[in-house]
Parts: sequence; structure tokens; C-alpha cells
Amino acid sequence: MSVAALNGRIFGERVALAALGAWTAATAAELEPIVEEAARRYEHARYVEIDLARLERLDTFGAWLIERLERAFTARGSTARIIGLSEADRGLIEEVRLVNRTPERDRAGTNRILAGLDGVGRAIAEMGWSLVLLAQLLGALTAAALGTIAHPSRLRLTSTIHHLERVGWRALPIILLSTFMIGAILAQQGIFRFRDFGADVYVVDMVAVLVLREVGVLIVCVMVAGRSGSAYTAELGSMKMREEIDALRTMGLDPIEVLVLPRIIALVIAVPLLTFLGSMAALYGAGLVCWLYGGMAPEIFLQRLREAIWLPTFEVGLIKAPFMALVIGLVACVEGFEVEGSAASLGLKTTASVVKSIFLVIALDGLFAVFFASIGM
Repeated sequence: MSVAALNGRIFGERVALAALGAWTAATAAELEPIVEEAARRYEHARYVEIDLARLERLDTFGAWLIERLERAFTARGSTARIIGLSEADRGLIEEVRLVNRTPERDRAGTNRILAGLDGVGRAIAEMGWSLVLLAQLLGALTAAALGTIAHPSRLRLTSTIHHLERVGWRALPIILLSTFMIGAILAQQGIFRFRDFGADVYVVDMVAVLVLREVGVLIVCVMVAGRSGSAYTAELGSMKMREEIDALRTMGLDPIEVLVLPRIIALVIAVPLLTFLGSMAALYGAGLVCWLYGGMAPEIFLQRLREAIWLPTFEVGLIKAPFMALVIGLVACVEGFEVEGSAASLGLKTTASVVKSIFLVIALDGLFAVFFASIGM
């Protein structure tokens, strides 16, 4: 086994270093102190030449030691260069030379105000890019839907019914249970607070309006976003990771028409139905609590319910449902298509899908509240 060494000779302000033997990981124990000693001994040299002509073997570890030695001299203001490099080792040296070229930032000297503004700017830019992607997918979805209307045979009916069964029928138990509990909680809290004023009967008005106009559709959409939206993102993300979406394009099929359109149609159909059934379950839970906890007879509850609500009260919640379903589906599919080739990316995009869907659903609900108030509904 050849001995690794680094010989040095001084010629005035110039130092000539010659690397000998095998500069590999096997000789690391002896090379490390040699390189450090050379960097200290010749620290005042103005010109340094590192001759590699007599190297026997060189691997990545040895190339990094040579690069580190050259950088040590350069950092002190010396002019350092490598000579005698063979063509076989030139590529390795060039690759190592590109590593860690950017110096680490001094975190202690970072301006917190500028860092905060930078974070805000990046968040706003990311939000804007997300809106652009939503608009692009909405346009592609509209084109696919118009093409399907013009040619009904292109509609993937089996896929649509499959997703409708998953999004609607299988989600029904958890939706009914959740809305039933929400209605019961609202009624219990209302009775507990209104009893001090002798206005127990007005609990029916409060629960009916809240459930039918706001809470019912919101709870359903939040549940759908967490259950079905995340599933859409995970499915499409997994397909992209396995390059199945690229395979569809190679076969001449439109991924929007094949993958996105059936899922969106299923959501737009299922969410209004779930909203209606969930609202009924919430009212049933409220009526049960009013009877058992508030001592209100079911006949009185139903009579007050008929007086408290009218047709637009039903319409408001049901009108909002398909638009919220469309938003959930678009966000879920956009995040699915943005998944990169790692499991970590899939997890992040699935989480982002749920968070963005819930945020946009709440924002959309606020816009609808302003709109319906302006038209008197």
C-alpha cells in the first residue's frame, strides 16, 4: 500500500506542493493532519502551486482534501492553482469544486424585519400561484365539460358513479353523526343561555336558521374536504409519482377528462344531497335535546320550526353547496397534480389540500353571506 504525502518547497513568495501516493478514503487518517499542517505552515505564501502529477490514486475524499487546501489558501488572499492534473481525475476535481460554493449566511446578523417581510412576500406569491393554478384547472375542466356535453359518450359514467358512491353513500354515516351532534350542541347551549330570559322557544329559530343557512353546509364541506378532498389529492399524487398521468397523455387521453371531471361531478352532486340530509339530522338532534333537556314537546318544536323557516332558508344552504363542492374538488386536484416524486411531497400536498379547501370554503361562505344579504335572502 503506497504512502500518501504532501511535500512542500519554498521559492521566495511561491510555494510548490506535490501530492504523492494514494489520496483516498483509506489514507484519511494520515492525510487530514498533513493538509491542516500545510495550510498553517505556508499561510503567508502569495502564490501556491499544488502538483498532482505524482498521484497514484484519487477518490472523492482525496479530491475534497485538495479542494479544501486550495480554498484555505485562497481565503487568505493567496493565489492557488492546481497543476499536473490527469484527464482521468479532472472530472472528479471539477465536480468537487462545485460543492459548497455559497458561504453560510450569518444568522446572527439577519434583519428580523426584512426576514419577516420576505416571509410575507413569499407567502403572498405562493398564494397567487395557487390561484393561478386553480384558474388554469377550472378552464381546462370547463373545456372538458363542454366537450362531454357535445359528445355525451365521452363521459366516464362508471367512474362517476364509483366516485359518487365513495363521496356520497360511504360518507353518509359520519356526516349524519357529525351534524346530529352539532344540532344537539347548538340546541343545548341555546336552551342553557335563553332560559335566563324565559325565551326557550326561540332556540328553535336560532338552530333552524343557523343549521339551514350556515352551519349545515359548512360542517358537511369541512368533512368532505377532510375525507374526500384529501383522498383525491393522495390518489392523483400517487398516480403522478408512478407516472400514470404521463402514460395517459402518451395514450392520447386527457387526464382532466379521465381523472378530474368524474371526481368533480361526483362532488357537485353528492355535497348538496349530504347538506340536505345533514341539516335534517342536525334539526332532529336539536329537537331531541329540546324535548329531553329543555322539556319542549315535539309538537311545539315542529310548530315553531314551521314558523321560523321559509323556502329561501332552505335555498341558501343548498345553493352554496355545489359551489363549495367545486372549490374542494379543484383544490384537491390541483394539489394532487403538484405532487413531486417523494412521499414527503405527497404528505405535504395532502395536508395543504385540506387546509386550503377549508379556508376557501369559509371565505366563499362569507362572500355568499354578503351576496344573499344584499338581495334580501
